[in-house]
Amino acid sequence: MTFTIAICDDEVCELKIISRLVKKWAGTEGYTCELFTFPSAEAFLFEYENQKAFDLLLLDIEMKELSGLDLAKRIRTDGNRAEIVFITSHFEFAGEGYEVDALHYLVKPVAEQRLSAVLSKAANRLFSEPPSIIIKTEGSMVKLYQADILYVEAFLHYLVLCTKHGEYRIKESLSSFEERLSCGFFRIHRSYLVSLKYVTKITRTSVCVENGRELPLARGKYDAVNRAFIEYM
Repeated sequence: MTFTIAICDDEVCELKIISRLVKKWAGTEGYTCELFTFPSAEAFLFEYENQKAFDLLLLDIEMKELSGLDLAKRIRTDGNRAEIVFITSHFEFAGEGYEVDALHYLVKPVAEQRLSAVLSKAANRLFSEPPSIIIKTEGSMVKLYQADILYVEAFLHYLVLCTKHGEYRIKESLSSFEERLSCGFFRIHRSYLVSLKYVTKITRTSVCVENGRELPLARGKYDAVNRAFIEYM
């Protein structure tokens, strides 16, 4: 498995040390890592606009301007569920990561054995995470959890993905997108794909979803969507 990992620290020597230890861990465990390093939170955010599909973030808390904690809050507002590990020089920061669901805290100087244990813990969690899909929207790569998708609407040459965290517009056919999804979705119309998880009502002509939207149901699909809904439940 390949993990995409970002290390953000405004101390150059720390970046080099942690990068070396991460690469050593990956080699020992047999993983492939795509590693990105950033000297500031601002530098990370610049790259983040184009690359949101990170699996693991190692963030220094005490950076100039924007702190690692503030950076983590910014990332979570996008619905990004990457594993986050904070690195700090002071123990008193260790209680501040609960609101961003941080995996762990590491205290500088970072011990190789402790870092390896945390990286292995992150890898185990990533292996067991819910199904996700990578989409490209407005020049950015986004890792989207399938469980967050309410429905997908097709237009002429693009799709609109309605999720719990907002809408995404991508250039792809509905048939192609449907093939990339796991079970739990149903094609209710040539222009609509709905997550059975969020269906609240089914009539002869429409399907209602959790956000209150009423989607058209194609003629002849009523029995099939009811059967799929019952089997999913």
